[in-house]
Amino acid sequence: MAPHQEALSEIALQTRESPVFLCHSQSSQLSDMTGEAGMFRVHHTIGSVVCCKCGIPMTPNAANMCVKCLRTEVDITEGLQKHATLVHCPECDRYFRPPKTWIEAQLESKELLTLCLKTLKNLNQVRLIHAEFIWTEPHSKRIKVKLRVQKEVLNGAILEQAYIVEYVQQEHMCESCSRVQANPDQWVASVQVRQHVPHRRTLFYLEQLILMHDAARCAKKIKPMNQGIDFFFANWSHGKKFVEFIGKMVPIKSHRPSQQLVSHDPKSNNYYYKYTLSVEICPICREDLIWLPREVASGLGNPHPLVICTKVTNRITLLDPYTLKHHCLDAKQYWRSPFKALLSSRQLVEYIVLDVGIVYSEVHVGGSKYALADAQVARLSDFGKNDTIFNITTHLGHLLNPGDHALGYDMFATNSNDMELEKYRDFDVPPAILIRKTYEENCQGKGGKPPPLMSREYEEFLRGLEDNPELTLNISLHENKEYPPPSVRDGEEDSACVALEKLLANVDLSDDEDGDDAMAE
Repeated sequence: MAPHQEALSEIALQTRESPVFLCHSQSSQLSDMTGEAGMFRVHHTIGSVVCCKCGIPMTPNAANMCVKCLRTEVDITEGLQKHATLVHCPECDRYFRPPKTWIEAQLESKELLTLCLKTLKNLNQVRLIHAEFIWTEPHSKRIKVKLRVQKEVLNGAILEQAYIVEYVQQEHMCESCSRVQANPDQWVASVQVRQHVPHRRTLFYLEQLILMHDAARCAKKIKPMNQGIDFFFANWSHGKKFVEFIGKMVPIKSHRPSQQLVSHDPKSNNYYYKYTLSVEICPICREDLIWLPREVASGLGNPHPLVICTKVTNRITLLDPYTLKHHCLDAKQYWRSPFKALLSSRQLVEYIVLDVGIVYSEVHVGGSKYALADAQVARLSDFGKNDTIFNITTHLGHLLNPGDHALGYDMFATNSNDMELEKYRDFDVPPAILIRKTYEENCQGKGGKPPPLMSREYEEFLRGLEDNPELTLNISLHENKEYPPPSVRDGEEDSACVALEKLLANVDLSDDEDGDDAMAE
């Protein structure tokens, strides 16, 4: 007898004597041995039965009915809610979620689908498999959701069925919007943001930060004022939270809130007040020239008293243009010994660079790049009229070349009544301090002209964003495909332009909006 036949005989004998449970490897070995012996193997097939209703062949199940007959006998959606109502506020575009909450949800969004499902009753009697929106006309005030559910029916058989729930959108203003409509001046908290400077560049930058973080979404009214903006809120906590947000963006000083009694209920002893929060932003702005007071300079390590403000966030960053060192002041340090700018950006004068000699190579300070250099400059207004030339030291040596234009402060012709200047009579004041290189020539081409309706202050703010890429990190930029690129001179590579990869791609600012169907599982 062959060896494999002896092994099969032993296995058959053991099977007759007692039940044997084989693992997968043993069963595969047995199958191989059976195939080698030429023995007959039985292929297992799934049997079929006839439906007890219609008599067609079908796969066996617990109910012995086909799917069509089972659906005629049992409707698992019976008793489930197929019509519901959604309360929508037309003013703030929010939906009501019982018992007393209003939520923001766009059409065919995941938030709206969740609200629709939570509105249905007795949905826990079945198992929800899938849910999706069915498109309806936006003005029809109807929202349709297709649901697919499962439920165990006769003798343990599981039936799956789909049905549509129709929601009627009922317009009803929320409590806060009703109060505003009844009395537009009815607010609880007012935040008055002020900055006492002759320009609005800081407010423009703060506006972009508020838009990006959606910090004023709870504001009922926004009113521009002289040297500031007023924000009105329907809740005291919203106004306080907004003040905390501004304090994280710029150095501020928040005054003690004032309150005004609106009404009093003597029976319940309830008092209703209006609160006013006053916020003052520090008057120091980027590109300001500052003459530091002695007490402030001593706290910073006694740098040169003439410094340049390079960045204003929740801290003030100052640059010593003669040592290329940065010094930072937070809000508490500044308001402990407040000071004002000696000269602001509105007093910048345009110079032409005649010669540049590098003193120190490029230095990276605070994420920016500087190089100390000696330069010969002349005022553009005097160029060709007189021979007035100034020999200065500048921190823009890595950018300037002979023939370039730069903006700076004319210390030679400036008359200042700052009392701090009297305390520094021993210091030699330079005739000019350059602040930044200007690319005005490169923007005079056909494609570089700004829109004629743009205000001068907002135009200067946008140019400041182009000159300082660090400021664009906290601002959402969009590409205007219809705006032609500015002309650039031959060989010019350092033109101040925002890189295309920094602009938000696939953003269309047109009025046409194509909505895609939202689906959630």
